[in-house]
Formats: sequence, C-alpha cells, structure tokens
Amino acid sequence: MQNAAYHLSAPADRSSCVVFSSPHSGRDYPQDFLRRSVLDRHAIRSSEDAFVDLLFEPAAEFGAPLLKAAVPRAYLDLNRSVEELDPALVQGARKHGHNPRVASGLGVIPRVVANGRAIYSGKLPMSEAQRRINAYWRPYHARLQSLLTESFDAFGQAIVIDCHSMPHEAVAGLARGKTSCPEIVLGDRFGAAASADVVDRIEAAFAAAGFNVTRNTPFAGAYVTQTYGRPSRHQHAVQVEIDRSLYIDEERILPNANFNTFRTALRSVIEEIAGIGRDEVPLAAE
Repeated sequence: MQNAAYHLSAPADRSSCVVFSSPHSGRDYPQDFLRRSVLDRHAIRSSEDAFVDLLFEPAAEFGAPLLKAAVPRAYLDLNRSVEELDPALVQGARKHGHNPRVASGLGVIPRVVANGRAIYSGKLPMSEAQRRINAYWRPYHARLQSLLTESFDAFGQAIVIDCHSMPHEAVAGLARGKTSCPEIVLGDRFGAAASADVVDRIEAAFAAAGFNVTRNTPFAGAYVTQTYGRPSRHQHAVQVEIDRSLYIDEERILPNANFNTFRTALRSVIEEIAGIGRDEVPLAAE
C-alpha cells in the first residue's frame, strides 16, 4: 500500500503483534525542496537512514507490517513532535524551553543535516512547515497508531520496532579495552518504553545472530518510543539503531560488499522478533 506520506508492506496474514516502523529511510525528495536547499543531492542524503526499509522488508513474510516513510528526514523528521519547531528556521516559531534537538537544528523540520551542514540559506514560512506536517507527519502517525490498535485488538498487546541506522562514528568511541564497539543499540528509554522481557527477547535475537548489542547508549529513543511506549498498557516501543558501516559505504551512501550477508543475518532476527507474543495467551485490555 502506498501513500504520499508512507509506504506500507502488509502481510498476507497478520499473525504478529509486532509493527515495524522506518521513519528515517524515506528517499522521495520533492523537487521544490531540492531547489530550495543549498546542499547538493548527495550531501542532503547524509541524514538518511539509507536502505533500512530494504533491510526490514522481510517483516511482512513473518506476519508483521512494515511502515516506511516516503519523504526524507532532511525534509521532515517523523521521529520528532510537531511541537519541535525551530525558531532559527521557521518564521514565527516560539521557543518552548531548552530542547537540545531543536537547538542543534534537528527539529521536526530540520535546519541541518549530518555534521551540522545547513540545508537552507534562510528561513521557512510557518505555512510551509505546517503544510509538511499536515501532508506527511500526521498521516504517517495516524497509520502507525492504527496498526498498533489493530495489534492490540487482535493479540492483546502491541510492539513497535522503531528501525534506524547510525553513523559508525557514533559508536566507535564506546569500545573499552578489547571490547568491540556496539553494532546494535536498543533504546527503550531506560525501561520507560517497553517491558524488560520484551527488550530481553529482542536483544537475544540480535545476539543469537552474532551481533554485539547494547542498550540506550548513545541512543535511548526519541518521539516514537516516548509516544507509543506504554508498557503498563501492554504497548511496547523499542528503537533499533544499526551501525551503518555494517552494510553500506557511508561516504558514497551505497550498499557495501557485506550488504547481502548482513541482510540475510538480519532476516533471522526479524523472524524472531515477529514471533514475540505469538505463542502467548493474549492479555486482556485494561
């Protein structure tokens, strides 16, 4: 199923309570946006979670839907609140306390891409910011919520897997002594977004496939995990960050020689995650 805001890979048989979401892998760059930007077509892709949607495509084969952003993160960030408007970019936007994401230029309408490179030469009118939010942000999140509601109604619980990739440099400095740096970072907002048994199952799936996994450092989760993670209501949200260097050439933003091998390994992880809750008695709604 396709929409201007998202693409949905739906399973023929919805047999899993898990919903996979890829909010940063969109690569449909509007022409007016490219003309307005001061960056070239390659540089503007540096914030993109390139090919993450392709990596998680097998989800539908295992009974779980995969919701994929259509528009890119540089145009609109679906993992931010609509309130996170940047006064330095959007005319008329008001500052609401200190928000480090907005201050660094990474609000719902980003001001910069990776390494702090400015996207625009001036400000955007509030009407343009609201147009993007109404056309893309609201439909994406409405669809995500409806998928989670379907899960809860059918299985008594819902789990959203928030799929992302991270630059290798984000984790390169985390190795201690002979310990290798994390390849997968799971974010559950330090237990606030998902129950421990759900996160344990997800971590075990990645570990069984041979990946080095850590939790919440340096990424604990943002809007999706904060908004949809309600473990006391049997709705869990876990952010998955994958080291991009495992499967792409980060400089060229192209699949590397390990891409297919990595995708095969990830397939088994997706199957395990999609199976969470499948053999359990559905929990009663509270």
